[in-house]
Amino acid sequence: MYFVQAILTPLGIKSHFFEISPRTFNIVLQNFFRNLAITLIGIAALSCGIGSSPAGFPNAVTTFAGRDGKLGEPFGIAVLDGNIYVSDGEKDCIWKIAENGNATVFASGLHTPSQIAFLHDGRLVVADTGSNTIRAVDAGGAVTIFAGVEHEAGDNDGPAAESHFRAPIGVATDAEGRVFVADTYNDRIRVIENGTVRTFSGSTKGFADGAAAQFDTPSGLAVWKDLVLVADTGNGRIRAVEKDGSVWTLTGGGNGSTPNSTLSAASLYRPVGVAVGPNDELFVADRSTLRFVGGVVPRIRTLNAPRRGLRDGKLSEAHFNRISGLAVDKNGQIFVADSDNRVVRVVETNPKEPPISAEDAARLEYHSESDQPSEPPRWPYDPPEQKRDIAGTFGETRGKVTGDPADELHFHNGLDIAGGYGETARLVRSETVLEPVAADNFGTLRELVRLPHLGYIHLRLGRNANGSTFGDSRFLFSFDSTGKPIGVRIPRGAKFTAGEAIGTLNPMNHVHLVAGRSGYETNALDTLTLPNVSDGIAPTIESVRLSINGKEIETNARIDRIQLAGKIRLTAEAYDRMDGNPDRRRLGLYKLGWQLLKGDLTPKTDIDWTVKFDLLPPPDFAPFVYAKDSYSGATGTTRFIYIVSNRVHGESVEENVIDLAALEAGKWVIRVVAADRFGNTTTKDIPFEVN
Repeated sequence: MYFVQAILTPLGIKSHFFEISPRTFNIVLQNFFRNLAITLIGIAALSCGIGSSPAGFPNAVTTFAGRDGKLGEPFGIAVLDGNIYVSDGEKDCIWKIAENGNATVFASGLHTPSQIAFLHDGRLVVADTGSNTIRAVDAGGAVTIFAGVEHEAGDNDGPAAESHFRAPIGVATDAEGRVFVADTYNDRIRVIENGTVRTFSGSTKGFADGAAAQFDTPSGLAVWKDLVLVADTGNGRIRAVEKDGSVWTLTGGGNGSTPNSTLSAASLYRPVGVAVGPNDELFVADRSTLRFVGGVVPRIRTLNAPRRGLRDGKLSEAHFNRISGLAVDKNGQIFVADSDNRVVRVVETNPKEPPISAEDAARLEYHSESDQPSEPPRWPYDPPEQKRDIAGTFGETRGKVTGDPADELHFHNGLDIAGGYGETARLVRSETVLEPVAADNFGTLRELVRLPHLGYIHLRLGRNANGSTFGDSRFLFSFDSTGKPIGVRIPRGAKFTAGEAIGTLNPMNHVHLVAGRSGYETNALDTLTLPNVSDGIAPTIESVRLSINGKEIETNARIDRIQLAGKIRLTAEAYDRMDGNPDRRRLGLYKLGWQLLKGDLTPKTDIDWTVKFDLLPPPDFAPFVYAKDSYSGATGTTRFIYIVSNRVHGESVEENVIDLAALEAGKWVIRVVAADRFGNTTTKDIPFEVN
């Protein structure tokens, strides 16, 4: 008997220790030297990347296409003869993008197309997710079905025209003309060869390496040497499939929390795409981060700033928002389908275009015509026009502000619309699912679905109050051995119409309605028209506080006029209510500001609106808006103490004080102004003197 302790793979060593027979050992020994050769070649190739030659690695990001707002949801991307081809899941087409970034429609009539890849005969293969088929597009843009039956979901193998897929997202081709398919919601990797479809790897949803492999929502594919790489989205891993269909994990699934780590320790969030560079280095699309696998000792690295947004410039400081597709050309330029930014970006050494301006980025992020409702307004319940209680507004703090840097705070990113326990929640507008993993947090109070322009939270998705399912085939449930639902997926490409049931209310007893694209949330009271909504109640300012150098100055009614000079910090405890709210309700404000007036109340300055909640600020801005002892959540007392002297709006923040040093001696007034979305305002004046 012999003992084998390690087997080399193209990117490192998989450790094992097991007993084998002499005959089997000979086979293992042959494979050892084969894999050793592959490993040495792989390491040599990978060392051409960041690990050893940073000077030659592209390090600048520019927005290559889509600055004009023409693209909807760029997803899959492929390069051929200097042109870039991009699938658009929102506009159901394939774009052809010239070297100057100009985009023209190459093929249309698709149904939420996803990953794309070229065959050697020049045809473009498309995972047409919404139609459950694989399509082929010829050089003239004509579209035909390559495999699958249009609008019929299933999992049977066989002749290409009779086989079935279930919302496939990924495709890749190899040198032999085979087409590999990530059959995403069947959790399998299929292969199309000589007009026949067969299951190449995978079985049921789950995680397992080896011959009896399991995947969870596999989305992106790439052929690397003689392996098929899989972006196993639900498992947070990059998997490698051998020629015989057996699987091992390349990276992901570890506990690493740093942006750079070994492959085994690396933790990925939800990788959707994987691409191979000209030196066999690997790139991974992991939500809003671009990851790199390479180096003399292979490691995984995060190349950009891990924050959602649209920022060009130095790669290490660039922001993306849901990277879905990657392609690398022969020169090493990396083309990125930046889905929720609605643009195609390029990572290159010598940028040909200037970085996108902050103004143009903001226009793409927040001001798309497609974000505006185009259907009759309705509430997320029936009857659609019946007014409901607004229980929480956009921008409110969540969590308690203690002043400790460890405070876990964030801004409320939606509108809470009250309902009854178990009541059916309905879609406010018609939408098509675009996220590969759109449903999340199953069985928790924060169970949700994220659609392109709206999100719905605190639901039992596709289920009644008693836990039974709607029987709607768009909700793909997993069940335990007793038949109880233990998970749900809503496939990319699934279409919903306004008024259709999306779920029922869980014990939170409200729909948390999120408006705007993910990462660019906006105030739903700005974005949506809710029937019969009204607000004739002005905000309430309970108190105003002034402080200098951290020392609070008393401003109660017993003091006729206070003495002020220098730089002051201004806070106001305030809240809003809307028509129909119960007396206990405390809602956050839409905007606050301050104004300086002379002693006779003649304005010295216009109102300076310093805090405004039409756009959602990043969560780390919360301590700049809310002062100590502010609190809001599902239970307990609600207090909003706003730091009115600071300036916060969207992505902009400025810690500020009001400088009175230049004021001439005399009597003055600081006026705090609080406003709601409907134009109601309240003011509170603080008289003071300058000596």
